Amino acid sequence: MSELTIRSVKESDLDRCFEIENAAYAGEEAATKEKILKRIKTYPEGFLILENKIEIIGFVNSGATHKVELSDEEFKELIGHDPQGKHIVIMSVVIHPKYQGKSFTSLLMESFITKMKLIDKAELYLICQTELVSLYAKYGFIHLGESNSDHGGLSWHEMSLVL
Repeated sequence: MSELTIRSVKESDLDRCFEIENAAYAGEEAATKEKILKRIKTYPEGFLILENKIEIIGFVNSGATHKVELSDEEFKELIGHDPQGKHIVIMSVVIHPKYQGKSFTSLLMESFITKMKLIDKAELYLICQTELVSLYAKYGFIHLGESNSDHGGLSWHEMSLVL
């Protein structure tokens, strides 16, 4: 296995992040290139990259807020984002399909959780598909129930983790 690095995002990462987002998510579930660029520019502190010596293999991105509404589609465009907010809403946790199944999600999530603790955030939130509820529970996330979100025409579950 190549040496792995976790680092903050750079604008030059945009094309690869967009490629990974589209390879890993189905249809309208994937963020547009414009949304990813906005996340990079607006809140790089909440956007971590996992890479090997060859390429970026995955990432996690988020926004910060004082008030959490997980079904709010506008927040995915960082409307209502406040970097001083104590609550973090994770928008994407994604590993390129050719690297999936190798524990890279765990490495990325553990690093992200640690970073959010270090910058004094209080709680993490996310929505996920049914089959991923148990994955996030491994990191301490609590299942809050089904979400009102119909993002991408799919049904979702809300989860949170107190830091």
